[in-house]
Amino acid sequence: MKKHQLISRDREILIKNLKIMKFNWGTGIVIAFALFMTFILSYVYKVQSNDKYDHELVVKDYYKKEALVQGDIEKQENANALTNKVTIENTTEGVKIQFPADFDYSKINGKVSFYRPSSQKLDFEIPISLSSPHLLIPKSNLAGGLWDISIEWNYDGVAYLNKESFKL
Repeated sequence: MKKHQLISRDREILIKNLKIMKFNWGTGIVIAFALFMTFILSYVYKVQSNDKYDHELVVKDYYKKEALVQGDIEKQENANALTNKVTIENTTEGVKIQFPADFDYSKINGKVSFYRPSSQKLDFEIPISLSSPHLLIPKSNLAGGLWDISIEWNYDGVAYLNKESFKL
């Protein structure tokens, strides 16, 4: 066989194979889309079925807490109306909460809630029991990162609420 005949026969075989495949732009787009959907669905399944990832709500009893919003607003208004306000300070020893100096600190009661947006497992509460006008939470009790602090306290039958975010 001549060289020319071999080339034309190879060309015919190649053309037949290409006609059988029928691979065009539309087919490529459909295949790419199907692969992308498979990847996304497998990722969603992995995240939902793995216990390593948290699926908890931000707060337990979310709807009960939501019903108390108006009371919280009134408590915050009471706190904002004070001339000497509660201050939250990040010191080398820890977080220092300074209550108003014109209040008798022995009559102050309530609780301080530490909320960690990234992990519900780190959340905790401390009851307010003062022996001085300030409360110190040691840094050893707090992991580094963003914290939301909520101070819910009472003095002479009036409820107050202070909220602040800070980063350690």
